[in-house]
Amino acid sequence: MKVYFITLGCKVNSYESECMKQMFIRRGWEIALDDEDFDACVINTCTVTNEASAKSRKMIRKAIKRCPNAIIGVTGCYAQAFSQECIDIEGVDIVIGNARKGDIVDLIIKKAKFNEQVIDITDILHHKDFEEMSVNEFERTRAFIKIEDGCNQFCSYCIIPFARGPVRSKKADNVINEVNEICANGYNEIVLTGIHTGKYQDNETSFTDLCKRIMNETPLKRLRTSSIELNEITDEFLDLMENHKEMARHLHLPLQAGSNHVLKLMNRKYTREEYIKRVLEIKKRFPDIAITTDIIVGFPEETDEDFNDTLELCKEVGFAKIHAFPFSLRKGTLAERYKAVADDVKQARMNKLIDLDNNLKNEFEKKFVGTIQEVIFESKHKDQYMLGHTSNYLQVFAIYDDDLINKVLNVEITHFENGMLFAKILN
Repeated sequence: MKVYFITLGCKVNSYESECMKQMFIRRGWEIALDDEDFDACVINTCTVTNEASAKSRKMIRKAIKRCPNAIIGVTGCYAQAFSQECIDIEGVDIVIGNARKGDIVDLIIKKAKFNEQVIDITDILHHKDFEEMSVNEFERTRAFIKIEDGCNQFCSYCIIPFARGPVRSKKADNVINEVNEICANGYNEIVLTGIHTGKYQDNETSFTDLCKRIMNETPLKRLRTSSIELNEITDEFLDLMENHKEMARHLHLPLQAGSNHVLKLMNRKYTREEYIKRVLEIKKRFPDIAITTDIIVGFPEETDEDFNDTLELCKEVGFAKIHAFPFSLRKGTLAERYKAVADDVKQARMNKLIDLDNNLKNEFEKKFVGTIQEVIFESKHKDQYMLGHTSNYLQVFAIYDDDLINKVLNVEITHFENGMLFAKILN
């Protein structure tokens, strides 16, 4: 029997899909390739924006059309938050929420046996248990561990608390065991991920405590953190970074807006002044660190002055990369109450921010020409080159050598060309 996976959205979804694949493999299934027919298909959906929901629906219909006799299972955030829309798509056999992903194999077998549609959507807003799915093999050289799920923040634009439920965390001992298993399988870099990663808490073990245990109890060569909120970067965490070169010199700190007016409407928990102050403190302590961010453009009631505040903040802190998103209204969120920004205004602002991002990214990367960096090469890039990342998440290209993939190597950054950094191997 073959099962095919379609995964949309964030790194948490990607991790959970890898876990589900391993469940199928352990039960004797094969994972179908892109050009193969399949007996079942699992679509792990996303609903962070309207576009993500639309893409989820498109992928569901595409899977049904491709193999009309296969069992079609839909899960993920779109299935959780808008389950009826999934149920109403003709050809869908299984719709389960985020709390039931661990049961996917049994549910598909149940459908095959009894030929009845399976619908199981748990009340995620009151879900308190952290599922203990795990995986120690990944398709890429960078591994992921989901340490936390859910969010209690309820930002006014965000549907995710309704799709993921409240904050809950994986047991610290289980995280350590998972890191050691992943390292034993040859992975040199792990990304800790979650919906609100910095809120990790297992009894007395905080997020910083967990990172400290990983540094002290595992042989991991590089630990990277996915998105984390500014006010969760403690001095103790920065001390840990300073004392352990294995901690990646890269922090993704979502900004969302650089205007106090908009931040208040968004229900964010900081001011623009607090954000600037903390980022500049971090950059003073770690001059080569990459600070990347997310920004929502055209949030309801955002004025030209508000948007200019965002541009000026970006210039002042000097982001290494800005992930810009046009505002997408989600039904049921507080942002429905506010006055929308016209689409043409939103697009004009997006264009300005994208231009600024390109300039800031190039400016940041050019600083490293002539420097020695530690790189883990991950994949072949076209015919001649391989692609890897430094600790501070610079994309680096070098002449391809299959023996050097997934190795920790010292390189010299030789030049910057067409928006890319090139290097020569030193060891």
